[in-house]
Amino acid sequence: MTNKSDSPSDEAVVRALLDRQRHTYPQQAGIRLRDTPAPLYQTLVLANLLSARIRADTAVAAARELFDAGLRDPRSMADASWQARVDALGRGGYRRYDERTSTLLGKGAELLLERYGGDLRRLREEPDPRKALLDVPGIGPTGADIFLRSVQGVWPEFAPHIDRKAQEGAERLGLPTSPDRLSELVDDHDLPLLADGLVHAALDKPLADEVLAAAESA
Repeated sequence: MTNKSDSPSDEAVVRALLDRQRHTYPQQAGIRLRDTPAPLYQTLVLANLLSARIRADTAVAAARELFDAGLRDPRSMADASWQARVDALGRGGYRRYDERTSTLLGKGAELLLERYGGDLRRLREEPDPRKALLDVPGIGPTGADIFLRSVQGVWPEFAPHIDRKAQEGAERLGLPTSPDRLSELVDDHDLPLLADGLVHAALDKPLADEVLAAAESA
């Protein structure tokens, strides 16, 4: 059995992981995340897509197709036809859940327009924003965690947000699973990148093995 003292340092593992995780999921979907209505909404759409039992790269591709079709804010999403949303999801390969997801995206956009005028910054002001997220059709506990994991860089009151899937990746890499301890291993602006990298490690064992091998040889 390998002793902890013989294992790479936590800092070396994190460096190796971030060398391989250059972009967050929102960045991969073409989202330039800022605390403004459109990118916040796009991040919520991506969280909806990522929360299904489907490959992350398929969810990212489907999000890009929706945005390329002009569906970048709640108003455009609500105004689009159900078929237009289905077609965009299909072009991204999101075919198993396309019809149900199209319906949920439409209903979610309508709720956001009615309750917040389409501006998720108003949801941020709710007494319990995570609970408020669960009111959005298509956003369950997993989707809420993905959204908060993604926006913690622009909504710092939610940092460090390391959800269960990210903790699974940390455990696989031999890192601490405490959000506070993990946050000490990176600068604040790299926390969303670390969180997404840990999710990648949880989902992709060969990546985790590559990270550990690189850290050991560093």
